Amino acid sequence: PNDRIAAIDGVAIERFEQIQQIVRLGDASALVLQIERDGNFLDIPITPAITEITDRFGNVQKTPLLGISASTAQGQVVVLSPGEALYEAFHQTWVVTSSTMSAVGQMISGRRDASDLGGPLRIAKFSGEAAQSGGWTFINFIAVLSINLALINLFPIPMLDGGHLLFYAIEGVIRRPLSDQAQEYGFRIGLILVLALFVFATWNDLIHLKVFDFLNG
Repeated sequence: PNDRIAAIDGVAIERFEQIQQIVRLGDASALVLQIERDGNFLDIPITPAITEITDRFGNVQKTPLLGISASTAQGQVVVLSPGEALYEAFHQTWVVTSSTMSAVGQMISGRRDASDLGGPLRIAKFSGEAAQSGGWTFINFIAVLSINLALINLFPIPMLDGGHLLFYAIEGVIRRPLSDQAQEYGFRIGLILVLALFVFATWNDLIHLKVFDFLNG
């Protein structure tokens, strides 16, 4: 009962949320847990099990789990100085960004189901659920959503800010402005990609929310 998870695959663990993040992004691949027991460290190989879970709002999802949970009785509130809080804010922003990019990479490579990609309908649904769960949960949801939207906006797709940065980079390499025709074609391609992503994400939302089942009676 006094064992402590010190690291997972060489990554030091300080909070239980880190365990959830590593396991859920690991796509059920084998992990090595470093356990601290009576001052000694033990390496234990373990493979998460894909488990179908249903939250209190009725959302069903399949996710890798280790079968452990955090004890609220042993939770700690850490008071940070302004400097430490600023550092932690940047650190958590990086954690969310890297997690999002990892999930996108898994979708592209086929290791993660693309149905996990949600659109405006699921965002609205999860926003309401986060608001019902309490103020801190809602604030955390808004923060994560803002980071994800900012990250998407930086993708190198014309029509987005990342597309403008791509054009600037190309102009820096060729040392001349892109022609109006090239920029126009780029924006058209970007518009098609953005609309396709929007339609795909909305389609996922309709399936996830079982709208078609409702319409079919």
